Amino acid sequence: MLAKLTTKNQITLPRDVVKDFKGIEYFDAVVQDGRIVLEPVRIRPVAADLAGIRKKMERLGVTKADVTEAVRWSRKNTG
Repeated sequence: MLAKLTTKNQITLPRDVVKDFKGIEYFDAVVQDGRIVLEPVRIRPVAADLAGIRKKMERLGVTKADVTEAVRWSRKNTG
């Protein structure tokens, strides 16, 4: 199946390609080995599941100090 790139850098995916991704509006796009790979993403408001985000950060070992340092680094490297 072909998907054409438009002059606005948009690609319409064929219906047969996305039929198994009902309810998905966004895809994360990355380049791997010269190919474009799309991964479905479910967008949820942060406030709706803040406890879940905190649990995931704890599982990953992300500490308050890590977040503070990341914010400090980001602010220093913008602008």
